[in-house]
Amino acid sequence: MAVFSLYTFSSLPLSHLHLRTSHFSLSNGIGASIRRRRRSKTSRVFALSPHSNHKIIKSRTSRYGQRLSNYDSDEDGEGFDDDEDDDEEDWVSDDEFPEELSGPDKQRFKSQRPTNKSRGSKHSEKEWGVRSLKMGQSLKSSRSQVDVNNGENMLEMNRGSFYHTSNKPKNVSSLGANEREKAEVESSTKNKFCRLLEELDLDEKSFPLLDYLSTFGLKDSHFIQMYDRHMPSLQINVGSARERLEFLLSVGVKHRDIRKILMRQPQILEYTVENNLKSHVAFLASLGIPDSRIGQIIAATPSLFSYSVENSLKPTVRYLLEEVGIQKSDLGKVVQLSPQILVQRIDSSWTKRLSFLTKELGAPRDNIVKMVRKHPQLLHYSIEDGLLPRINFLRSIGMRNSDILKVLTSLTQVFSLSLEDNLKPKYRYLINELRNEVQSLAKYPTYLSLSLEQRIRPRHRFLVSLKKAPKGPFPLSSFVPSDESFCQQWAGTTVDKYLAFRQRLLLKEFTKKYKR
Repeated sequence: MAVFSLYTFSSLPLSHLHLRTSHFSLSNGIGASIRRRRRSKTSRVFALSPHSNHKIIKSRTSRYGQRLSNYDSDEDGEGFDDDEDDDEEDWVSDDEFPEELSGPDKQRFKSQRPTNKSRGSKHSEKEWGVRSLKMGQSLKSSRSQVDVNNGENMLEMNRGSFYHTSNKPKNVSSLGANEREKAEVESSTKNKFCRLLEELDLDEKSFPLLDYLSTFGLKDSHFIQMYDRHMPSLQINVGSARERLEFLLSVGVKHRDIRKILMRQPQILEYTVENNLKSHVAFLASLGIPDSRIGQIIAATPSLFSYSVENSLKPTVRYLLEEVGIQKSDLGKVVQLSPQILVQRIDSSWTKRLSFLTKELGAPRDNIVKMVRKHPQLLHYSIEDGLLPRINFLRSIGMRNSDILKVLTSLTQVFSLSLEDNLKPKYRYLINELRNEVQSLAKYPTYLSLSLEQRIRPRHRFLVSLKKAPKGPFPLSSFVPSDESFCQQWAGTTVDKYLAFRQRLLLKEFTKKYKR
């Protein structure tokens, strides 16, 4: 009969089979199924599933719809390779056919096969077939249990663990641990950047680059900004990116500044070291900029790498020397004060500001050149919103054009100070607390550059508390020296005592502002 033809072996003694049918009962529809996954043409891995029907076992797919192989990774371990052939070939045992075993299990069950095949039997053909069917079912359950006991690590495969078949059990465990660790890293990287895959047109090949750039403090929001600014910067090879950023670090760029540089100029990841980065660094050195400052200039103006040295940067330098009148010996200092001067158009801006200051204050050309040399940002300030409002403020407090010119020539950074938060409060303190005349600013313009909270008020109040404040207008010269010189020349006490007083005063002022 058909049932008899399925099993070629005769009845087996129950004593030879240690069955656990309570765990793998055929009546419950649970049998052993083996799943073969392929990393390459020669390497195979197997996973056991409690389901006997392969149709209810879903293939492992990523959240992005691609089928995953446990060994889908580049040879260098940098990430998943989309081009790798990761097709699966499911090999599942049929419910009615026990799968063929190999190795030790095969030998074991060979020893359990009955040696006596006598045709003389007390049982009828029908009973024999029924008994054979029962023994076959029991054998199938036993072998399923044996496979589970011998390969329990394989069951973890569906939970992300890996198992590599080997003839040496000791090597299997070590290899499995290495593969599991590698898989965990790759899985963690995927989870880390899964949001970017949803928002940006990127694939898993970009993961190694994103993971490397993350070491500089870049997060998802930063990558999105980089993508919006220059999308190809996130599609380059991680090795090339590492080479370029390591070169920047070698010339003095701080590790903490890399994130700011990439946010402002993501194209820098595409600039080659030999044809771009080195030539621009050499150009900066030729201006007299010391090696210790080159990294700071790059961090302040990373866009300079996008300008041609011969067609853009050198012509700008010639204009500063020949038209503006900057001395060659001062050129390095000017660029250090304002690196943006190399990348911003200055020919028209210089002409406009020269004409404005000459007309508004009667400033000679030499004075204006001194202003530019001390504060090159002057060439970039707006005339209507920057220069004119501050000149008008100084006029409004009673200063003549000649005094304004003295202040601006000596302290050109007045153009960069806030009117409401800086210049006006210092003027009120000068008049109301220090009892000084506005003309004193022409003699001590440095007063406007000092901090009201950290320098001016603490020193004034400290001398008043010691009863050493001069009668009449408070001398502005007492604010100029260092803390040590101030305590020695004016207060006649220790620096520690002054610093403790200043700390209490700052806390008191902060409390007042907080209560408001």
